[in-house]
Amino acid sequence: MNSPVTEAEKSAATDAGVQNNDNGAPQNPQSESRESGTGAPRRKRGGRRHNKARPAGDGAEAKPQAKASEAGQNKPAQTAPRRQNPALLQLQQLYPQLFGENPKPLKRGIFQDLEAAQPGVFAPADLKLALGIHTRSGRYLQAVSQGQPRHDLAGQVVEQMAPEHVFHALVEVFRRKKPREGEDLTQKLRRRMEIAFEASGLTREAYLELVRGRDEATNALLDEALAEVAARSAKDEALLRAYEMSGATSVEAFADMYGMQARQVAQQLDRARRLKSGA
Repeated sequence: MNSPVTEAEKSAATDAGVQNNDNGAPQNPQSESRESGTGAPRRKRGGRRHNKARPAGDGAEAKPQAKASEAGQNKPAQTAPRRQNPALLQLQQLYPQLFGENPKPLKRGIFQDLEAAQPGVFAPADLKLALGIHTRSGRYLQAVSQGQPRHDLAGQVVEQMAPEHVFHALVEVFRRKKPREGEDLTQKLRRRMEIAFEASGLTREAYLELVRGRDEATNALLDEALAEVAARSAKDEALLRAYEMSGATSVEAFADMYGMQARQVAQQLDRARRLKSGA
């Protein structure tokens, strides 16, 4: 996925109750490289060219000196360690269950809650910056993409994650991933899209209205995922009808009649029943 993360970052900003600032994350300071001379200055030549013979050792000695000087210039620059945002570090200390190693999705309007809970502790601009960095982090987006619910400052669940926020975070998580050798991230993302759609409980039309964006590659993959879900649902419904008409006394007996695995049959029947009931 090569599209810029507009939707995921918008969702992240909604979580924090602030607007995103693309330049909000602290930038690494550029390291300075030491410059050195490149040998003796060249002698000006004027008038006629003199072809005087040079001593045999001059050229041989000059080249190693130049190479040594160039080697000094080509030393890799020292990269300064990335400095963590002070306000975010303070949030991690105050609310480790929300901002720690395993962050939880935040309730919408958490910015105002923090100002009320910690009066005078954070400058508004510093708090907005820290929340923006946090909600755009890979760990936070991973939690949102899994459909985890939103939490308040006490760590209590306050509402379920909106399907569109789950979807956009999912796309961004996979956009940042670097595939291992032979790994097909596209197909993994498509499978995760299928799971996200089924978990939403929405119809195809309602789901598309919420999540479809302007990136054509993402839209095409989404269409494939929804088509796969539709095909699987049709098979599940057909299996449920066959099971109800078979007169079998158990799922195991029915599966044995058709040479199928009882566990797989049970999963398909369960999906079909949930789809039929609208649950």
